[in-house]
Amino acid sequence: QVQLVESGGGLVQPGGSLTLSCAASGFTFATYVMRWYRQGPGKEREYVAHIGVAGATSYANSVKGRFTISRDNTKNTLFLQMNSLQPEDTAVYYCNAGYTFWGQETQVTVSS
Repeated sequence: QVQLVESGGGLVQPGGSLTLSCAASGFTFATYVMRWYRQGPGKEREYVAHIGVAGATSYANSVKGRFTISRDNTKNTLFLQMNSLQPEDTAVYYCNAGYTFWGQETQVTVSS
C-alpha cells in the first residue's frame, strides 16, 4: 500500500536548522510532483514548497530563501532543508504526492 513516512521534526531554537524527510513507497515516486505543506497552531494548512518530476522547485514567499526542497528518486525520498527557522515556522509538516497521497505529519517547534 501507499506510504509516506515523515521524519526529522523536533524542537529547535530560532535561527536553527532542521531537515525533514519523507520516505515514499507503494507508488512510482519519480513520476509524482511532491509537495510540503504545514499547519501552524490555530491556522489553516498552507503550501510550503513543491518539486516537479524534473526537479523544478517553487516556494511559498514565507519560506523562500530559507527552505530548500529536494528529492532522491533512487531512494524514493523527499527532503525539506529548513534554515534560519523562526517561531512562525512552528507547525506540523506534511508531505504530499500529486495531491493524492499524504504523509502522517511531523512536528516542528521553533522556540527558545
